[in-house]
Amino acid sequence: MIATSKLTKRFGPDILFEDVTVKFTPGNCYGLIGANGSGKSTFVKILAGLIPSTHGEISIGRDCTLGYLRQDHAEFDDVSILDTVYMGNRKLWDLHLEREALYSKADLSEAEDERCHVIEDEFGHAGGYTMETDAAKLLAGLGFTEDVFSKEMRTLQGGFKLRVLLAQVLFAHPDVLLLDEPTNHLDMESIEWLVDFLANYEGTVIVISHDRFFLNQVCTHIADLDYHEIRMFTGNYDDFVIASLEMRELREKANQKMEKQIHDLKTFISRFSANASKAKQATSRKKALGKIELQEMKPSSRVSPFIRFTPKRRLGDKVIEVEGVSKSYDRCLFKNFSCTIGPKEKVAIIGKNGVGKTTLLKILCGLIKPDKGTVAFGETVQVGYFPQDPGEILDAECPALDWLTRYAAESERNETELRSFMGRMLFSRDDVFKKIQVLSGGEKARLMLAKMMLEGGNVTILDEPTNHLDLESIEALNFALSQLENTVLFVSHDHRLIGSLATRILEVTDHGILDRDGEMA
Repeated sequence: MIATSKLTKRFGPDILFEDVTVKFTPGNCYGLIGANGSGKSTFVKILAGLIPSTHGEISIGRDCTLGYLRQDHAEFDDVSILDTVYMGNRKLWDLHLEREALYSKADLSEAEDERCHVIEDEFGHAGGYTMETDAAKLLAGLGFTEDVFSKEMRTLQGGFKLRVLLAQVLFAHPDVLLLDEPTNHLDMESIEWLVDFLANYEGTVIVISHDRFFLNQVCTHIADLDYHEIRMFTGNYDDFVIASLEMRELREKANQKMEKQIHDLKTFISRFSANASKAKQATSRKKALGKIELQEMKPSSRVSPFIRFTPKRRLGDKVIEVEGVSKSYDRCLFKNFSCTIGPKEKVAIIGKNGVGKTTLLKILCGLIKPDKGTVAFGETVQVGYFPQDPGEILDAECPALDWLTRYAAESERNETELRSFMGRMLFSRDDVFKKIQVLSGGEKARLMLAKMMLEGGNVTILDEPTNHLDLESIEALNFALSQLENTVLFVSHDHRLIGSLATRILEVTDHGILDRDGEMA
């Protein structure tokens, strides 16, 4: 069990959360949600003991152990993948190192020999004799094969590093799991493995996520960080949405009822306070008026960006025709693939990480050339592109407003109008003058979406667009794409986005590309 009492965190005059008193109990999975910048990661880091609170207390059950998903992906670059996982259990890892050091000696002293006996006993009780098997099971579930276990972490791309760090946290079987965005960069197969793992986890899980499918699958409770406080809801994310709307509606109705009561009392007092025969009643109503308190309707930290894609040119019947396309790097990704993509189709590209989804998407939008085959665009096609790596198009040293101005038509380059436009994408006041390199992942994603909106392309192509967006921004993007009647191609691991949008799926596998209708397999 882990609980907080009046936990508060301030940065100067800015309050992230205040007087938070909550309890997280074993056997439950708590989804910690809230807008970007509301303080979710800070709250979890305080629980993990990594940063201090401004004031308040944290209480943890006796002998309760915590596991925290690390965000520093480069920390273990010089360590092998298997050893990185072992290091998740610090006691076992230290015993392992000492045991290896002793057994590497040709001769042992009497004290060292005695120490070996002690270590063997402790090593066995700590799970040392099954550590390789246990670690291998975790890594296999996250998509690793045994031939890579001895490779250094630096050989892995960011998404795969995150998987190893996740395995590291899970390896120690902590009583409390603290997971900050564990599904970022995980493919659908790994997300489903994690869902199954957490469903059978007996401890307490506190997870930050913007993945609606994941939250619905694993959460028994939702901890909503809003209004500088955390409110607890029973159920998954969909249950929370319904309950929070009902709660707000009830508050609004109660306030409306009290406002009418206040108006009626004030009217009576105004009319009859000077009337001797009604003076007693007027006095009674004054007392009643003083006792009425309207429920405070605090402004929510949740704000949705206004996303709308409005093509500037009509899209013709011919969009993309692919004939016999093949592509290889160190291995063959796909070969002899052909398809025709027409207007109004919404095509999801799915598959395991590293299988070639982004490569296929870039070939389809003309950013890279296939080794063989052709890709032909219709004469009317104007592509709007959202890359997985913001560095492909963003200029890190450029202020956000100046960068966006490059993509505005001459008639749209009025600074006041552009700042207003960026405001609708949640860039407030002087945020528009920030250099792009200091923007958060969510801000960079919204800036790239703003660019696409200004360009007005009639074929919308997105590579993992939801990775750094909060739930409100994901919902806004989901709605905008659902309203778009032109062609959309997107790579995603977001079940909800795919399920609600895709009319067609291209699944990239190790054995070729499967082309099927939009229903998820």
